[in-house]
Amino acid sequence: MQKLMGLVRRCVEDYDMIGTGDKIAVGVSGGKDSLALLVLLAGLREYFPFELEAITIDMGLGMDYTGVEALCEAWKVPYTIVKTEIAPIIFDHRKEKNPCSLCAKMRRGALNQAILEKGFHKLALGHHYDDAVETFLMSLLFEGRISCFQPVTNLDRTGIIQIRPMLYIHEKTVDNFATRMELPVIANRCPVDKVTKREEVKRLIFELSKTYPDLKERIFGAMQRYPLAQWEPKGRYKRPKDSE
Repeated sequence: MQKLMGLVRRCVEDYDMIGTGDKIAVGVSGGKDSLALLVLLAGLREYFPFELEAITIDMGLGMDYTGVEALCEAWKVPYTIVKTEIAPIIFDHRKEKNPCSLCAKMRRGALNQAILEKGFHKLALGHHYDDAVETFLMSLLFEGRISCFQPVTNLDRTGIIQIRPMLYIHEKTVDNFATRMELPVIANRCPVDKVTKREEVKRLIFELSKTYPDLKERIFGAMQRYPLAQWEPKGRYKRPKDSE
């Protein structure tokens, strides 16, 4: 817990993500990444006095968030579930063949609306180190662009600032943390889970890493040194190593 909080705190400081008195919402899907972020930010309140609330967009897939409610209560984090019919609209009514883009857009819209109604101005997302590397390669391979999401993103239309405090934490480390902390991870019921372009890139990186073990570290470092827009850290960066 302390080790990962240290990585989150360093990321927050490097990219000036959190200030005293900020009102931050955490988008909680019920997956390991968002639950780990929730717990780490809840602990980080000891060092940065800010307001924190968890928000779940229920897509209408029949998922049970009882465990998430209990976790939020244990960490003294207010929790809100926003009911939607996003999944039935996409899969039953529209029968989308490539649903991921529309789904993401609808979820973001519902989440942004919920945040604004509560008067929050920052949204914390659970993207980690591996997500950044995969997104960079996806942009390069499928779009022919050198691009990635930003550590801090200002959404001009809404005034919301998106932050990604777990960018220095590897996916394997998040998995182990979720297991050791016994986080109430909810199985993803999405019909297209694990059959996306991201999964293709994840498998590609896995195979390439057998020959080039430090592939992810080189890509992540290049993203900061290039740097991509808003990726140059303000603090003193030390490349995080993959760990158990």
